[in-house]
Amino acid sequence: MKQLILLGLAFQAMFANGHSWVDTVAGFYYEASLTYVMLGCLEHYGGCLSPPHRWRQAPLHNYYSTDTIQKIDSEGQLIGAPGYIRNYTARVANQDVDRRNTHEIESPEQPFCSPYQKAQFQANGFPRLNASSGSQIVARYLENGHISAPVVPDSIYKAGKKLQEEEESSTLRNLTTAYVAAGIPLCLVIAPSKYLSISLLEAFTEYTGSGITRGSSGTTLDILSKIPEYAILSHTWGEDKEEVTYRDLIYGTGKNKVGYEKIRFCGEQARRDGLHYFWVDTCCIDKSNNNELAEAINSMFRWYRNAAKCYVYLPDVSSPVIDIGDQLPWEMAFRASRWFTRGWTLQELIAPTSVEFFSKNRELLGDKRSLERHICEITRIPSKALRGGPLAEFSATERMSWAETRQTTREEDMAYSLLGIFDVHMPLIYGERRANAVGRLREAIDRKEKGIKYENFSIPFSLSTISEIEHFVAREDELRDIHEALRGDGSRRTVVLHGLGGIGKTQLATAYAKRHKDNYSAIFWLNIRDEDSLKQSFANVAKQILREYPSARWLSSVNMKNLDEVIDAVKAWQGLTYNTRWLMIYDNYDNPRLASNKDPAAVDITKYLPEAYQGSVLITTRSSQVQIGHLIQVTKLGDLRDSLKILSNTSRREGLMDDVDAARLAKELDGFPLALATAGAYLKQTAIAFSDYLRLYRKSWAKLQKTSPELSSYEDRTLYSTWQISFERVEQRNLLSAQLLRLWAYFDNQDVWFELLQHSDSEDLDWIRELTEDELSFHGAMRVLSDHGLVEVDKSSQELLESRGYSIHGCVHSWTVHVLNQEWNYDLARVALNSVTLHVPGEQANRPWLTQRRLLQHAARCSHILLNGLVPDDGMAGAYSNLGYLFRNQSKLALAEQMYERALQGYEKALGAEHTSTLDTVNNLGALYIDQGKLALAEQMYERALRGREKALGAEHPSTLQTVNNLGILYADQGKLALAEQMYERALRGYEKALGAEHMSTLNIVNNLGILYKNQGKLALAQQTYERALRGYEKALGADNITTYVPALNAVWGLGSLLERQADFAKARIMYSKALVGYEKVGPDHPRCQSLREILQALSTVAEKECMEGIEESANN
Repeated sequence: MKQLILLGLAFQAMFANGHSWVDTVAGFYYEASLTYVMLGCLEHYGGCLSPPHRWRQAPLHNYYSTDTIQKIDSEGQLIGAPGYIRNYTARVANQDVDRRNTHEIESPEQPFCSPYQKAQFQANGFPRLNASSGSQIVARYLENGHISAPVVPDSIYKAGKKLQEEEESSTLRNLTTAYVAAGIPLCLVIAPSKYLSISLLEAFTEYTGSGITRGSSGTTLDILSKIPEYAILSHTWGEDKEEVTYRDLIYGTGKNKVGYEKIRFCGEQARRDGLHYFWVDTCCIDKSNNNELAEAINSMFRWYRNAAKCYVYLPDVSSPVIDIGDQLPWEMAFRASRWFTRGWTLQELIAPTSVEFFSKNRELLGDKRSLERHICEITRIPSKALRGGPLAEFSATERMSWAETRQTTREEDMAYSLLGIFDVHMPLIYGERRANAVGRLREAIDRKEKGIKYENFSIPFSLSTISEIEHFVAREDELRDIHEALRGDGSRRTVVLHGLGGIGKTQLATAYAKRHKDNYSAIFWLNIRDEDSLKQSFANVAKQILREYPSARWLSSVNMKNLDEVIDAVKAWQGLTYNTRWLMIYDNYDNPRLASNKDPAAVDITKYLPEAYQGSVLITTRSSQVQIGHLIQVTKLGDLRDSLKILSNTSRREGLMDDVDAARLAKELDGFPLALATAGAYLKQTAIAFSDYLRLYRKSWAKLQKTSPELSSYEDRTLYSTWQISFERVEQRNLLSAQLLRLWAYFDNQDVWFELLQHSDSEDLDWIRELTEDELSFHGAMRVLSDHGLVEVDKSSQELLESRGYSIHGCVHSWTVHVLNQEWNYDLARVALNSVTLHVPGEQANRPWLTQRRLLQHAARCSHILLNGLVPDDGMAGAYSNLGYLFRNQSKLALAEQMYERALQGYEKALGAEHTSTLDTVNNLGALYIDQGKLALAEQMYERALRGREKALGAEHPSTLQTVNNLGILYADQGKLALAEQMYERALRGYEKALGAEHMSTLNIVNNLGILYKNQGKLALAQQTYERALRGYEKALGADNITTYVPALNAVWGLGSLLERQADFAKARIMYSKALVGYEKVGPDHPRCQSLREILQALSTVAEKECMEGIEESANN
């Protein structure tokens, strides 16, 4: 195959830049007129793309070959350039010989001659070569099988005079013919010269088909369009003495060093991937040569980018023997790997297209794409950058942030390792210290990114017109979203930050401006709270521009007292050609001109936006209806640690991460920045503890907020007053919305939904009827609150039977309680109580636990109102009873007891001790006392209820039979099994007669009998009874619903218990598992879940033990 390869790719750059030629590859200089042509065989150099006269010197083309690695194994050394050529190079460098003389080593005893070359000399000798004998010598070597011997024709190696074309062409033709005929690849190293003979090069390339072009600066070569594909190694350096160096390779040392294994791994992996060349930084750069080192560092990013494969070797990552659950077995070690902490590995991660990660034992862990999620989390580098997206699309500040936590051995390398990341070049000055190196890097970045046209519009960055917090916390996701949305080619980009007042929108905009100030020629801050404030802000912007450019077009002649003219002039300046990199921040756009907003003071922002479609705009607003750009909702802080950081920064108190009371306060304030900052400011000025502040916050909210210090970072707004403006605008727009917000104070802040308020009560207020007339009215009122950031759709993931609800932040809820309802409104409190208590579903409802669970927080709020006498007790016995039922079913037994006792007192007072409602409450108290283990009290309640119901309703009434069943349960718990059996059988006969054999109440009695029979040891009868109950439940409820009906789950559990008692462990485990799945659906915290898990674990242990015993018995047999 005909092949021509140009060696010394550094030459191409010199050609392009028109430099006089300096042979940095060889390490010594030639005259500009010298033409140096060397013809040789690639194969002899083990596939190494380096000039024959100096083994592996040039930075870019110092590759190992996978073939060479084989030679290391078989012959005990790395075969490089022949010793006689190395020796000649050294002699020329020392000017010991005339360059025009022959190029040979006459004796194998001379320096640089390896044992391999000595053997060659002893076997074949070394011929003298000149122009007339070149082709004959080649032929002789080929005939003798020495196809790897190089040929260096000295007759074409002349200095200081024009080469004779005829002689050159003849020699080259003869040599090329011989090599090509033998199928041997050829290499040409050539230097530019005004004396370069085109016919000579044409003669050389005649048989290869390569082309030669003449450039504007002289003769240039385009013989090689690209270097061969190669692999490249990324690794962390150990101690210097353990790494294989360039010098080690020259002298054949270093094979016993620890770092040699990395080289061997890279070569072997490259061979497996079909690559013939690879590159390793430890030994492919001559670091003793400062020029070469500087070129290597300035070119490193490109070399990694052009590699076909990049292998990351992680000596601190290996696969553990134990399984650690859902994580990959090596994931923890991977995340903690030292490789992610080093400065140089940043570009080695980003630059290559293909990056593969290998463990200590050379196992492939994955590549950059398959491990992208892990890498993004570890490095905080966006996936777009990892996937090869243009780095110019990321700001200088963001790219700098990728290296913030990384380290380098030499401090200056923290700057030098980023040259490729920013695509800049600069000389290396080791010893200048890190600060100076980083400073020079920033200057280079500034020159590259800004340019002349950019600088013509530069305005110094200033935030003097706004207040800012000293330490901005969290919001990294939002900052990335803003940056991504505003990044572009200079055409208009707009981002709208919307959210609740006090949530931190202004601080977020400030943090973005500070972080990305280098991306913009100018950043202007405008207060758009009202038109007057906005116009004054434009006047300040005009002054900023004129301070830098007194003769600025449009502005220099404007009348500064005419604010409309000033605004037009500023907008015109922003529309100038090339003035595309400004950022305008419109803060506090909380009263936007909208079709739904009739306020005459509302502002139309479109009148104040620059007319030219260029630049960037960032808007902060409470209104979600401002939709003129990319919307980003700013919500509460989700990580408790971020809340604690704000508390720590503002209170100047340390160690909060381990402070339990601080954590409780942070949870109460629920990630709300204004509330956290207010608390911190108060704690800074007082000696009270976090627990004391939390107590005052709950007890004396309004007074605490009024006496809290002002916050400079939140202008004149306090937690007490910040939402008053929003409420007034809501009130103007929709009175129903304002009344609904007032009512919310009597509910919990989470999850208020349409059906909860939609109940029929003749005492309902008129506006409640209007609000709940239909879904459109309800959602319309909620939408107005949502538009002003006060309300958001509830994001709970729990299963719902009714419509999705809405929630407000806990701090806003406290404000509705203490500010909107400074005078307690008994009518609104009664509306909330009725809404919650009338909505409690009974046992026969469709999956009642779902609604009960949803009501629980509202029920807790109602119990607080009731127990603190915030509504008159008259007529509230039913509410107490329903709340007691709800709390008991949700295992809130203490609250249930309080509610039932209040209900009993109310019914006895209003209806008398013998009334059926009173007796129902007595019966319910008996059931609750059983749950609490108060069996004696339970027996008293049941006996009283039974006597009263038999008297009032008769012995066969279902309510009477219910109490009979309850007494049976109680007797069973007391160990009175015979009495229990009598009660169950009486209740069963009565239910079958009154309700039928397949009624749910009847089946519940059957289930109770199954439990009793099992405890009595009547196992066969117990199994029959359980199976009857389960068949009945499935028929009545369906196969799907039975899995969440607690009495049915109790029957499944009972059957499992019976099977376990019969030593049928396999079937018992099946029953227990079914019961566990069902209880978990009812509620993950259901008290029976943990008991079932413990039982299943015990059964698994038994099964494993039996299995091992069986194996041992088989082995013994």
